[in-house]
Amino acid sequence: MKKILTAIAAIPDRLYNFFVLRYRKIRAGVGLTIHGRLRVYGHGTIVIGNDVMINSGRSSNPIGGDAVTVLSLKNTAELIIGDRVGISNAAIVSHQRIVIGSRTIIGGGTKIYDTDFHSLDYRQRGDYEGETVTTRPVTIGEDVFIGAHCIILKGVTIGDRSIVGAGAVVTKDIPADQVWAGNPARRIR
Repeated sequence: MKKILTAIAAIPDRLYNFFVLRYRKIRAGVGLTIHGRLRVYGHGTIVIGNDVMINSGRSSNPIGGDAVTVLSLKNTAELIIGDRVGISNAAIVSHQRIVIGSRTIIGGGTKIYDTDFHSLDYRQRGDYEGETVTTRPVTIGEDVFIGAHCIILKGVTIGDRSIVGAGAVVTKDIPADQVWAGNPARRIR
């Protein structure tokens, strides 16, 4: 009986996600599972691989707190998510390009940004028409594990099979097969 009630309660979220995927023209492979409501902003290109699982909300994964999964893209930006990726209550903001490799796990509350959002020049900040904002692509390899509440900043490449410890702030490239943690993140083994 509990499974039936849970399935019935999930119907509004499933309908919401169905229409979001269609309206935003998101290309999703087979086996996409979304727990909760996915938030998508902007009209960039989003491609999602096969068997991807996205948790979005407190009831689907309490580690992210009250956060939901947000995918926000500028109109010409790209977000490419490989096969069998797991994402929990993360914010992924692309103004240029973010690639997440297959079998990567992104922990609750993680934020991935390929932009500074605002100019670093105080004279330009607030001039939203003429402001020069730095963007650089983010590439996350295959089989990467990113712990909860990490921040991955613009221009970073994380190599295959690497691990990023919970709460790390990643400001530079992480080679394959390494474990990094801290703020700023550094190699710990």
